Amino acid sequence: MTTPFWQAKPLNQMTTEEWESLCDGCGRCCLQKLEDQDTGEVHYTSLACQLLNLHSCRCSDYQHRKEKVPECLKLTVRDIPHFHWLPDTCAYRLLAEGKALFDWHPLISKNPDSVHRAGVSVRGFAQSETSVPEEDWEDCIIPLLSVEG
Repeated sequence: MTTPFWQAKPLNQMTTEEWESLCDGCGRCCLQKLEDQDTGEVHYTSLACQLLNLHSCRCSDYQHRKEKVPECLKLTVRDIPHFHWLPDTCAYRLLAEGKALFDWHPLISKNPDSVHRAGVSVRGFAQSETSVPEEDWEDCIIPLLSVEG
């Protein structure tokens, strides 16, 4: 049995296809976040980027997202030291921290819906950022709970 690429290679040696496949499709990184200016703490809101498909939890225009949403972040190997803002269930963050992927991750389960069935995705609670005026985003802060295996 061959070792899966995410266990055999460090993040900086992955192909573009391998890197992209690490995304579990939870949509959590597409939630608007508010940073406390005093503490630096990042708070997630229930408000998703306007491009996030709230059912599939995938970007509706991934190829052109940076043109449509200039503040959208493209995760790269260079950003690994800054992955602390990613959810603690995120494959990029887990692997950067030397941890294993959860059993529900689609690369392990071989099922893209496993992230939704595990209750990890934003499906069912996220709403579009366009549905709430920006001055009211603070009212949409949510606790983002860790998910155990």
